[in-house]
Amino acid sequence: MLYLLLLQTQDPLTEGIPDEIKLPLWDLALKGGWLMIPIAALSVMAVYIFVERYFAIRKAAQTDENFMNRIKDYIHDGKIDSALALCQSTDSPIARMIEKGIQRIGRPLNDINTAIENVGRLEIARLEKGLPALATAAGGAPMIGFLGTVTGMVKAFYNMSALGNSIDITALSSGIYEAMVTTVAGLLVGIIAYFAYNILVASVEKVVNGLETHTSEFMDLLNEPAK
Repeated sequence: MLYLLLLQTQDPLTEGIPDEIKLPLWDLALKGGWLMIPIAALSVMAVYIFVERYFAIRKAAQTDENFMNRIKDYIHDGKIDSALALCQSTDSPIARMIEKGIQRIGRPLNDINTAIENVGRLEIARLEKGLPALATAAGGAPMIGFLGTVTGMVKAFYNMSALGNSIDITALSSGIYEAMVTTVAGLLVGIIAYFAYNILVASVEKVVNGLETHTSEFMDLLNEPAK
């Protein structure tokens, strides 16, 4: 009974104060000022690069398990043209690397290996396209957010000094909003871009390991003694 009476009793200090104040996300973003524009641009760029690179790297990682077996069979049977045709009809980094190696058959093994490695570097560079920009977003967005923190606090203290003794909290709120909103937005974009960057780097490393494995198989095939 006493518990019910306490619940029904209203604190005079909190009377008239709403239980919850809701602020739309768009209105909150606008309070961050013009620095929210580069932060938003970095977020869009980060999302685009991650999605585009994720599917490109995933496609590069998908290889036919029987590809190398068929290449071995063709080379053992002396069907070099068939092996080249198979590589040209397969859209994958390893196929382009093996194609270059097959085209160099008859030359010293070091020359063949060098040619394959050169193609491999080009393929890895294609896979890593956009990753530096994603890393820039991961590091740049928080810095822009911290810049907003400084400019917002400068604005708040300037308004405070301009008002003198008649300080009004509403005059300070714009600067404080800018400081806090830009900081949160910059950190949020930076954290997401950082994790996205590391996911893509790990995926590229996985593809590189697969390319090295298949390249070793091809070089071992060429090193086999003639029957």
